[in-house]
Amino acid sequence: MSNPSNTLQTASNTQASRSESGLHSVSSGTARSGATMDRVVRKQPWYKKHTGTVAVALLIAAAGYWFYQNASQKQMSVDTGRIVTASVTSGVFEDVIPVRGRVTPATTVFLDAVEGGRVERILVEDGTTLEPGQMIVELSNPTLQLNVLGNEARVAEQLNNMRSIELSLEQNRLQHKRNLADIEYQIKMLERQLEREANLLTTGAVVQSQYDDTRDTLDWYITRRELTLESQASDARMQESQLAFLQSTSERLESNLAISRQNLENMNVRAPVGGKLSGFDIEVGQSIGRGERLGQIDTPNDFKLTANIDEFYLDRIALGQYASFDEYQLQVSKIYPQVTNGQFEVDFRFIAEQPHSIRRGQSIQLELQLGDDTEALLIPNGAFYQETGGQWLFVVSADGSNAVKRQVKLGRRNARYIEVLDGLEAGEQVITSPYGSFRDMDSLALSE
Repeated sequence: MSNPSNTLQTASNTQASRSESGLHSVSSGTARSGATMDRVVRKQPWYKKHTGTVAVALLIAAAGYWFYQNASQKQMSVDTGRIVTASVTSGVFEDVIPVRGRVTPATTVFLDAVEGGRVERILVEDGTTLEPGQMIVELSNPTLQLNVLGNEARVAEQLNNMRSIELSLEQNRLQHKRNLADIEYQIKMLERQLEREANLLTTGAVVQSQYDDTRDTLDWYITRRELTLESQASDARMQESQLAFLQSTSERLESNLAISRQNLENMNVRAPVGGKLSGFDIEVGQSIGRGERLGQIDTPNDFKLTANIDEFYLDRIALGQYASFDEYQLQVSKIYPQVTNGQFEVDFRFIAEQPHSIRRGQSIQLELQLGDDTEALLIPNGAFYQETGGQWLFVVSADGSNAVKRQVKLGRRNARYIEVLDGLEAGEQVITSPYGSFRDMDSLALSE
């Protein structure tokens, strides 16, 4: 039999050896694990792991955006041979516009028939240079002559009636003066008689009744004098106002008679001013109506220029602005605000002297100065302005392959250039030809 103590000791030794062996194994394993952790392993970003997927997504987004932009814009292919382009340049803007003026007389007097009638005699021809008061044509109107004679008779009758009234008033005034003189005489006589009778009454040579009758008669004349004076004053006031009325009425009647005679005299048409007769085309025996135009007289060798200007410049033209042609200077003398067919009329007068060679009806090219010259960005004046109003235009890309509509701000313009205020830069190319066929487009694809 074995000893139990030996058995336990053997088991303990076996367990101890196993423990040492396990410890050694763990130490070896630990050393190997620490050697591996010396290198830091980083986690890759998700887009590097999915590079192909991201590239495809970006390509799809770009294609979608391009498709959206092109689908929302209207585009048209245009042959470059059908359009005209120009560059935006920097230069001096001359604020002048060309104006085509026609020579017209500075002063014109129209000849109108004051009264109608029949042409009896023509004394001058069209184009004749007239002197003031020179006879031009004689007219006849029997009806007017009879009317004038009738008016003269009626006026003469009225004047005679008023003269009779004036005479009657004057006689009434004189009658009042005579009555007043008689009353004054009677009062003086009665006062003397009453004084004598008063002295005789004390002596008994005159009775009391006679004295009383004389005194009563004197009182009656005194009262009558007061009434006569009052009546004379009243009649004088009435006479004064009535005479003033009659006098004004007489003057009006005489004026009417003078007008009637003047109308009869106007049957002989005379030149009111000196000048050249034009538009005079009548024949002997022709009937002329009242107020009918017979012709006109133009002042000789005194002209003005009349021009029709686009309504675009209506608010930029003012009285006193200067214009010129050759070495002659003119000024705006009159502006007619009525607009006809998109144009309004302006008159120019010569400042110092006028050319001696110009004739009525001749056309002259003027330059009208609207403002001062300034430095500005410029584009050539083209037909596009009438269609866009200067609010937008097509700008050509740098490679010339397309043109895009762009909002711009344009200012003044003259015959050659338009002033650029905003929206363009020097060196850019713009389309200046008409936009009629593609004005509703947003972009143009340009091709030869």
